[in-house]
Amino acid sequence: MWGSAFNAARLVSLEWSPLWALAIRFVAVVPVLWLIWRWRRVGFPQGEDRWRLALMGAFGMGGYLACAWIALAHVPSGLVALLAACAPLFVALGEAWRGQRLSPTGWLGLALGWLGVATLGLLRSADGLAAAEAWGLGMALLGAFLQAIGVLAYAPARGRMDPWAANLGQTVVASLVLIALAAALGGPPPDSASPTLIAAMIYSCLAVGIAGYGLFFVVIGRFGASNAAALQLMAPPVAAVIGWSFMGERLAWGDLLGGAITLAGLLLMFRARARA
Repeated sequence: MWGSAFNAARLVSLEWSPLWALAIRFVAVVPVLWLIWRWRRVGFPQGEDRWRLALMGAFGMGGYLACAWIALAHVPSGLVALLAACAPLFVALGEAWRGQRLSPTGWLGLALGWLGVATLGLLRSADGLAAAEAWGLGMALLGAFLQAIGVLAYAPARGRMDPWAANLGQTVVASLVLIALAAALGGPPPDSASPTLIAAMIYSCLAVGIAGYGLFFVVIGRFGASNAAALQLMAPPVAAVIGWSFMGERLAWGDLLGGAITLAGLLLMFRARARA
């Protein structure tokens, strides 16, 4: 679900304004999530947990996806998925700053992860980096940073929230953020849609916006914020294979080398967390 989400989003972003597309997607998903929440008869977060959930929605969902979808209008799906998977690198730095111990293997994985990102960026620059492509790469990394902020803010409350209540709450907040961003920066609203775009939007709403994020909150609750973020290392290969097989996307050898180094670092971090 996480991997193919980037391919579906790229199909949409090439035809519509990414910000308007996201705003429409989130507004469409909110009623469905509300019905699921009512059917489950679970409580809604209270007190400080509401603010933590709001930060997750504003940064970890709304800000992250806004940056990622803008990036997808300029660079291939697999590359955006790879840079988005750098979120656990930011999460690990944030946890270390807050005093959480990181094992030597974890530090090695963190260093490898950033080395891979640097390798990718430097080799892309050596081959000639267009302004639009550089903008897309920067937005993808910014999105990973914003997602890490949301995950770190939400993590202390993960054991106190029902996954579907959390998904509803963050989606409502993200909807408000994206509507504001679209109105301010998204240009005119879309007035037409191809069959491909409609299919991609439906898939993005159902498989990603509802099922995917519901599972994400379950994973955070069971395995913790860092491990949940680290599981995203599976998304880039999936997105790259789908983009290559069905969308005609190509990745340069420098992208593959940098991606392999980054994914190796993320895998080391994940294994270090699993042993802790």
